[in-house]
Amino acid sequence: MNSVQIRSAERALSVGTWLIVAGAMLYSILTVTPLAAAHTPDKWDWTAPILPLVVDAAVVIVVRLDAVLARLGGHGGKWPVVLRWMTGCMTLALNIADSALKNDLVGVAVHAVAPLLLIVTAETGLAYRRAITTAVAELEAQQRTEREARERAADERREAAARRAREEREHAAAMAREQREHEARLVREQTEREERARREEREQAAAREAAEREVRERAEREREQQRQNRERREREETGRRAREAAEREAREHAARVERAERERREHAALLDGPPVNAKLPEDHARRIIAAAVAEGVAVRRAADLCGWSVGWVSARYAELRDPGTGGAELSIATG
Repeated sequence: MNSVQIRSAERALSVGTWLIVAGAMLYSILTVTPLAAAHTPDKWDWTAPILPLVVDAAVVIVVRLDAVLARLGGHGGKWPVVLRWMTGCMTLALNIADSALKNDLVGVAVHAVAPLLLIVTAETGLAYRRAITTAVAELEAQQRTEREARERAADERREAAARRAREEREHAAAMAREQREHEARLVREQTEREERARREEREQAAAREAAEREVRERAEREREQQRQNRERREREETGRRAREAAEREAREHAARVERAERERREHAALLDGPPVNAKLPEDHARRIIAAAVAEGVAVRRAADLCGWSVGWVSARYAELRDPGTGGAELSIATG
């Protein structure tokens, strides 16, 4: 039996059970309501259908939960059994009570059919569901075992195929490796021959380069010797020019010192004279003023020495200190 057939059987069991439950509930309500109304105060007659509905609701709960527990493979303990039998017995008692009170045995038998069928159907449905659950578990275990066996067989086939493929790849790799090694050996031999030829060429080139380098080095040494000789001559020439410049500078310095000393003596001779009362010649007066400016003599002293006015002497001072128009000529004259 496959899963489709099992589901079909469960569906048939569920539909049949709920049909029996529905019929029993309807029949129970129609049977029990007059009995409850007869034993209820007149103003509460409207509550008569409540009792069969409550009992039948308990029956529905028992049937539904038993179906769920049976499908899950569980067991609710003793209380579900107590509730199931209690509701069944209550339904049976309520359905046959009216006939039993009237001593109507046929009515008792007729009204006992639906409750007894409901009780037996509930117990049988529970047993069926447990049996189906057990069978389904066994079937699933068997299918799982078969699936695992198929998966193991498939794994073994895959492993065998992978092993064959790996062996083929290893064989092909070995052949390719041998081929590569043979080609590499040929390439290596060819490379060694080419390397020997290149090494011989390098040795010859090195010998040529050594000879050329020796020639270049000899020429470089000669150029270096010539450069050193030239630098020595340039240093000698530079030293000679420096000595000549130093001697010339010394001579010029001595001449400047001598000229300065001569000018100082001339200035002293011009400035050491006594004051005069008459004007000296202008060229002589200008020489005195030039000496006074050079030696830093006051304007009044210069005017006393040359006999000219302080204004005229101040003008000459200004010309000598800022030679613009006539100071240059005066400097040449005094020199």
